[in-house]
Amino acid sequence: MTRGRLPGAAALVCSEVTVTAPTASGELTLLRGLDVTLPERRVAVVGLNGSGKSTFLRLFNGLARPASGAVTVHGINVARDVRTARRHVGFVFTDPLSQLVMPTPVEDVELSLRGTGVPRARRRAAALALLERVGIAHRAEHSIYDLSGGERQLAAFAAVLAVEPEVLVLDEPTTLLDLRNRGRLIDMLDGLPHQLLISTHDLGLAATAPRVLVLHEGRLVADGRPEQVLPAYERWCADGFPQEDAP
Repeated sequence: MTRGRLPGAAALVCSEVTVTAPTASGELTLLRGLDVTLPERRVAVVGLNGSGKSTFLRLFNGLARPASGAVTVHGINVARDVRTARRHVGFVFTDPLSQLVMPTPVEDVELSLRGTGVPRARRRAAALALLERVGIAHRAEHSIYDLSGGERQLAAFAAVLAVEPEVLVLDEPTTLLDLRNRGRLIDMLDGLPHQLLISTHDLGLAATAPRVLVLHEGRLVADGRPEQVLPAYERWCADGFPQEDAP
């Protein structure tokens, strides 16, 4: 079970969000006029590299900030109360070394458990149980640097699960996984009660979501069911994406 329900409607919302970044010659627009409401339990986001997927995901825990517009997580305005939003949004990065801070997986998960009310005497057992759940308990006390990329990814996932967030945001979670661990992760996601927002190049994973968004050059170019959206996305990858309407 996850901890107390969040206030407000159970949705992730971007209201006319534009995100920019400074450059030597001015500024670069990373997302433009994004307007979406996501009440679904699972949403997948696809797009070419540089399309804005990671920036979009980072809006929901305040790692990316809009130049204009508003972002809310289950009724919480992220810009106004980023600390509360971050307590309820677990984020798994593409590169697990960017978030694993302890020498071993079990220590990293124990660190996550400190703020959850699990007594110190029970943290090791609870951490091992989470690592067993993701399939790497046998690597619990190995150095993070001796693990494969996929094992590190699973360790980071276990550490995020430990804090029991309402929302899980996963940035390309299968990139480093072999086929066995990919299947294990997909099965695990199917059994989670969390709301899931997943960016991915893995169209098989994207197809497990009831709603898929396609981003291209910072714009939302498609939004719908996977059986409608993914074939169009594959065509666009081969033949070119729809152009933005002329002003």
